[in-house]
Amino acid sequence: MSYLANALELLIQFAFDALLALFLLRLFAELWRAHFHNPLSQFIYRYSNPVLAPLRRRIPNWHRWNIAALLVAYVLELLKWLALFGIYGSMPRIGGLLVLGLGSLLSFVMVMYVVLIFVWALASMLSAGSSTHSPHPVLQFVEQLVAPAVRPLSQRLPTLGGIDFSPAVAILILMLARILIAEPLLAAGMRLAL
Repeated sequence: MSYLANALELLIQFAFDALLALFLLRLFAELWRAHFHNPLSQFIYRYSNPVLAPLRRRIPNWHRWNIAALLVAYVLELLKWLALFGIYGSMPRIGGLLVLGLGSLLSFVMVMYVVLIFVWALASMLSAGSSTHSPHPVLQFVEQLVAPAVRPLSQRLPTLGGIDFSPAVAILILMLARILIAEPLLAAGMRLAL
């Protein structure tokens, strides 16, 4: 049974994380005002809108934050943890489940941004010498999500020999925040849930 449970756990995490990425990318695309005419932006809007459009009529945005997308992402995390507990035949306590969902949502956001920053930094290093063609739409989308978050660091950090260390510092900050904020929340949620 453990092999089947492990396979089910992997499939559940993959399915829920893919949906979670969709709604979080929608949240950050609106927050950082990514270009709507980008094909990736259109894909994200097209597939998240059937869920978010009815909710947005009832849940207003807060400044530029799409609260409906954030709420859907949190509910997806809660459902994922319910399904994961269900595989092993247990039901978590509600307080622990709520903390666990918050911790795993924060952890997912931080890891997602680490990946986005890494992709952006790698793409900018590889394309630094070539100016013959415009960047791929996916790279444009990633840059629109990452540049506003990294820009304050790049304005404060000096460049050494033309090398910008702000992506590395941003990744370090995110990983430290994950260790110091998200991981304790996950541990506390797991203790409370069992």
